[in-house]
Amino acid sequence: MNKVMLIGNLTRDPELQTTNSGKSVCRFGLAVQRRFANQDGERDADFFNITVWGIPGENCHKYLKKGSKCGVVGRIQISTYDAADGSKRNSTDIIAEEIEFIGPRSGSDEGGNSYSAAPAQPKPKQTAELEEIDDDSLPF
Repeated sequence: MNKVMLIGNLTRDPELQTTNSGKSVCRFGLAVQRRFANQDGERDADFFNITVWGIPGENCHKYLKKGSKCGVVGRIQISTYDAADGSKRNSTDIIAEEIEFIGPRSGSDEGGNSYSAAPAQPKPKQTAELEEIDDDSLPF
């Protein structure tokens, strides 16, 4: 089984590209804080490269930015490539299968619609006034 679940903050703005076949791919970095503090009392972070394909990737590019918090469910993929100096290099990426945007939406889309989250207002309780019903008027 190859499954990973992460929650963290974007380290850079998402970059959207289109393949030669016309499929969208979005890439960004995600910083995930560790649960424990180091010897200096500070919490370290791990940094992951995230790849999101298709419409979810387009949505990431549209709604996320550096510093946004999101959850990622996906799989780990390790790739090997030849660097410019001729050495072999490894790249570890998380291929996202699910993305959850966490926290308030900010910014606006091309239509000018604002996605800033307003504080939740409690709904007033509605009480219904009931009328007395005669049993003889019931259809059953």
